[in-house]
Amino acid sequence: MKTTLSALAALTLLASCAADTNPNLVVGELASDRHELTAEVSEPILAIAISEGEVVVAGQILIEQDSTRATARLAEAEAVLAQYQARLEELVRGPRSEQIAAARASVEGATQEFEFQQSELARVKEVHARGLASPDLLDRARTSLDTAAANLKLKLAQLEERLAGTTIEELAQAEQAVKQAAARRDNALTDVERHTLRAPVDGIVDSRLFELGERPAPGQPMVIMLSGAQPYARVFVPEPLRVRVAPGTKALVHIDGLDQVIEGRVRWVSSEAAFTPYFALTERDRGRLSYVAKVDIDEVRQQRLPDGVPVNVEFLID
Repeated sequence: MKTTLSALAALTLLASCAADTNPNLVVGELASDRHELTAEVSEPILAIAISEGEVVVAGQILIEQDSTRATARLAEAEAVLAQYQARLEELVRGPRSEQIAAARASVEGATQEFEFQQSELARVKEVHARGLASPDLLDRARTSLDTAAANLKLKLAQLEERLAGTTIEELAQAEQAVKQAAARRDNALTDVERHTLRAPVDGIVDSRLFELGERPAPGQPMVIMLSGAQPYARVFVPEPLRVRVAPGTKALVHIDGLDQVIEGRVRWVSSEAAFTPYFALTERDRGRLSYVAKVDIDEVRQQRLPDGVPVNVEFLID
């Protein structure tokens, strides 16, 4: 702690001296955007592919959780989708020739039955007229004829249905059923993918909060990442310089511990003012408002610079 305070005091003294000679010089530190990667499911951790401090790229697998149940739900959704797709193809194709032939045969059978019952009723009427048949026998013959007529109408309607094929309404219902099943399949696929935690951006793993076999709760952070191939310089722009510092402004970054000066460019400047923090105070800046700014490092470096290192940034403005 004493060493840190001494370093900050020295930085403040150097910044104060520099500010007296260069009004475009401001102070700050190296920093990175912080990302909390949270768990979306409550399943045991099966694999951890990273370690703290490791540099990762966007899309790289960090942690894998058990996806057995999610995979089973996906298989079920895919089976339902295949079933609805087969039904839609069947309706698009229309009735098979064998089904139409069977319907025609049914009509022929029903026609023969109807004709037989007609002749049977005529015979019973003739016998009844001679007084050789009871009224009940005549009623049963009439009932059988009515039944045969109704059956013939049914078989004719079924044949017409086969010949007409699939209706537009049936096709529309089948198509919507396929879309619904596809949406459920996509949702199940997304659930499976959520069991694998991937890096959203390039950066460095700052901390890992769980170990193998642990079961995080949904929404609980599992990995803390610092994004970017390099940190940026977070500095505090005094109010007199604010109107001349804008995104795109070039700058020179002096990093504590490095002899060479690194080129940079302003990425963002806060629109809201705040009081200058204690470690950035200089004789010129005390009691003044300042604006937080982020200065990206343009230089390509093989090794990532550490966060938290004090920096001096000189804006290249008139």
